[in-house]
Amino acid sequence: MKNALITGITGQDGSYLAELLLEKGYNVYGIWRRKATVDYGNIAHLKERITLIYGDMTDPVSLISAMKISQADEVYNLAAQSFVSTSWDTPIATADINAVGVTNMLEAIRIVKPEAKFYQASTSEMFGLVQETPQTEKTPFYPRSPYGIAKLYGHWITKNYRESYGMFACSGILFNHESERRGLEFVTRKITDAAARISLGLQDCVELGNLDAKRDWGHSKDYVKAMWLMLQQDSPDDYVIATNETRTVREFAETAFRCVGIDVEWQGVGVDEIGVNKADGKTIVKINPEFFRPAEVDFLLGNPEKAEKILKWKREISFAELVERMVENDVAHIKSEKK
Repeated sequence: MKNALITGITGQDGSYLAELLLEKGYNVYGIWRRKATVDYGNIAHLKERITLIYGDMTDPVSLISAMKISQADEVYNLAAQSFVSTSWDTPIATADINAVGVTNMLEAIRIVKPEAKFYQASTSEMFGLVQETPQTEKTPFYPRSPYGIAKLYGHWITKNYRESYGMFACSGILFNHESERRGLEFVTRKITDAAARISLGLQDCVELGNLDAKRDWGHSKDYVKAMWLMLQQDSPDDYVIATNETRTVREFAETAFRCVGIDVEWQGVGVDEIGVNKADGKTIVKINPEFFRPAEVDFLLGNPEKAEKILKWKREISFAELVERMVENDVAHIKSEKK
């Protein structure tokens, strides 16, 4: 029976990964931060089946302790300041967690159990101002946010420890992946929650930023399988995990509203654009310039050919199903709240 240690276990990916590893018979340990109020996040239903260890990515001593307690055979580093917009407000904290924190975790592994396998959650945001399309493992990086820059450090330090110390260290360059467990601050969940509330008469409209930004969206449950597969290989390497399909934020909104029976008609241009409910002519989507990034990432499209060939990985949940699952979950959640 293997031991696995997950940082960021209470988040979207952490919870799906914990479920996957438990199904495969692992002893699962998770690092979480001490808070004034206990918050299990997305793992409340798993808390009796996993072992939680207090720790922090900015505190190397706590990570060394977590490695000693867990004696992890596999370490999955999913902890991060994960919201791109917030990285402009807290650039130093983002760097401490997303960049230096990776080094802290790698050092803890190297000191306690250097034979342990390590997974680093890299991101398509490292491509930023894209240099080629689609993006692959060989595409040059050009990050456009403190988040992307910090993640790029984490990506390269992982590669450096692999080459310098012979550690089994992999990076998964994951493109956008969402789910019913996505936080409300993210645009995808903001849209599906708004679609649910508007359909139930609890909200009039939703304000969004750049509707033309294009992303390669998949489901988190599919993507955590790729994380696990990377650490089951004979040798470590880095992989792009994506769907090879791209959609605009506008398309995501249209799909979400369609799930609740609302057809959106777009009127105006740029910041004056609005989305109108065809049925009654009411404005349900407005553009708010405050939600535009200082430096936009306009287009992301990943080629997962290497992962499909070597890892035998394949996404199973389509874009339409992803959005439908999110909307249905939000509708059910809101109805439950009303009761």
